[in-house]
Amino acid sequence: MNNTYLKNYLSVLFFFSFIQSNFTHAENKPAIKLGMSSALTGPAKQIGEQLYLGSNIYFNKLNKNGGINGAHVKLIVADDGYEPKRAVSNTRRFIYQDKVDALFGAMGTPTSFAVLPILEQLQIPYLMPYSGAKFLHYQPTINVFNIRASYDDEADEQIKYLVEENNHTHIGFLIQADEFGLVVESGLRESLAKHNLKPVKVARYQRNSNDIKDALKALKASGATAICLVGTYKPLAEFINIAHEQQFMPDYTSISFASSNDLFARLKYPSKLMATEVVPNPNKCDAYWCTQFLKDMASAKISTPNRLHFEGYLNAMIFSTAAQHCPQPLQHNCLMQRLNIIFSEDKQINALFVNKADKNKHMVYRSVF
Repeated sequence: MNNTYLKNYLSVLFFFSFIQSNFTHAENKPAIKLGMSSALTGPAKQIGEQLYLGSNIYFNKLNKNGGINGAHVKLIVADDGYEPKRAVSNTRRFIYQDKVDALFGAMGTPTSFAVLPILEQLQIPYLMPYSGAKFLHYQPTINVFNIRASYDDEADEQIKYLVEENNHTHIGFLIQADEFGLVVESGLRESLAKHNLKPVKVARYQRNSNDIKDALKALKASGATAICLVGTYKPLAEFINIAHEQQFMPDYTSISFASSNDLFARLKYPSKLMATEVVPNPNKCDAYWCTQFLKDMASAKISTPNRLHFEGYLNAMIFSTAAQHCPQPLQHNCLMQRLNIIFSEDKQINALFVNKADKNKHMVYRSVF
């Protein structure tokens, strides 16, 4: 074997050894693990299921294309049924057994409130919770990142719609009786106070129940001409349908958490209902990520993509975009810093979420039944 041939042979051998070594290294990188506690059973399960599906579709696409700097994302989901005690149990397991890098897409205000002591102690990233509660938005005591508008922003939009645009002065509240209901009620009261108004009646019902008959009786007797609805899709649809059957037909507003798609689908009669939203309708949006989302949902054979799918998808996309700028293993400080940078500086993300009139606020959209 002459020297030239030997040199070429060794060069080729070295090249393939180098490629194989790097490929093996990439394949053996530990997965980036995210823990998602959500409602997969119970009367609010369609919210959790659709959020998870949207996120999973993006992560599956990402993993097929090499993941994040060679590391695949593993989304570990656990059912809490929209109950705080189960959310605490899931969160502890994610942190202490699964050793997740971050908590992701947790569903709900009462569940988030229940895990607050754990988050305050450990400062593990709490990313894109499905809640607009004040304690997650204003001077938070935990390591949280939100893409959603706050419930205060949604309340302002609802009261603007009812008072300024439709001239209502007798407004009642139907409130889910827990932390979620209290924080939204607080925002609605503050928004009404800006117009020197108070609710004519506040009626409550229990979380994860459809027992709204007493609340309906009280609100019907109050003289309310409009009602702000705070809850999930099943009890709110039950309230509107039974009210209509009793010839009580006020105007309504609903918070984004309810899932307007699922709420609208359950209404039996014509009703005047406006729901505030935190992401645009992807089927009526020409922004880059709306178009990309629809393509990916079509590839995944999802025939009716909606806002919940889109929010879950955007959660995954924004997390992945930030994480790609951080070394492995994923460091909390780097991740949180990059999330804030891309949210404020990425024009395609910015266009969906940042209020053009006030850059300190997130966008609030509307859906009308």
